[in-house]
Amino acid sequence: MSLFSKSLLILAVYAAINDAQVVDDEGCETLQTEVRITKDEYDELTRLRRTCSGEISVSKCEGFCNSRMQPSIVTTTGFSKECYCCRESYLKERPVILSQCYDADGIRLIGTDDETMEIKIREPAECKCIKCNDLAR
Repeated sequence: MSLFSKSLLILAVYAAINDAQVVDDEGCETLQTEVRITKDEYDELTRLRRTCSGEISVSKCEGFCNSRMQPSIVTTTGFSKECYCCRESYLKERPVILSQCYDADGIRLIGTDDETMEIKIREPAECKCIKCNDLAR
């Protein structure tokens, strides 16, 4: 009788874990956010030439992902767990314009070639649930 009750308990735990194995990409999405970027530019003698900044709209990955767990006879705990994180598939590079530029004395540069600065940023693209072990790049 005791052996029978233990078998039922293991079966109930397995059924509960089996239901939680689905990976949910719907909770992970690419969102837009505003960030302030500041970039300093130096001359050949490493003196500050100008500082430029601007509010830039960039994408970010945000959300949640379900992890997978299943019974395992190989592991010491008796369970094998796969963790999933909301991350980008890759980073895409794009140019942005910083439109508020100031010289080394803090005077705003207007009407010159130096009044704006173009820089390149890398931002997340195609956010989705990715296995946490695969995050190292």
